[in-house]
Amino acid sequence: MTQMTMQVPEDLAKRIQPIRTWLPAIIELSLIGFKTVATAVASDVIDFLSKNPSAQEVVNYHVSEQAQARLQRLLALNEAGMLSAAEQLELDELEQLEHVIVMLKARTAAQLQA
Repeated sequence: MTQMTMQVPEDLAKRIQPIRTWLPAIIELSLIGFKTVATAVASDVIDFLSKNPSAQEVVNYHVSEQAQARLQRLLALNEAGMLSAAEQLELDELEQLEHVIVMLKARTAAQLQA
């Protein structure tokens, strides 16, 4: 992992300090560049992380039932070969988001084990 140093205004530094543990995930989610309603799910995850959850809370985290239902619907449409181009983009973005969440949970679970 690469360590980075950056200069930020004092007021921003004070806001970042409590969530510094989750900052890499927040930045990663922000850089994905969601273009569909997956943006709302990413925003929910960022909001969750910005509340400085405990490691156990991160491991236990699940996206909303609405987001899970939407993903299941898109997966079913995909399996049936009935996805529109916009739905395919949304599915791709939700899968990227799921990957980030799974990796974050795995790293956090490993830290809990150590």
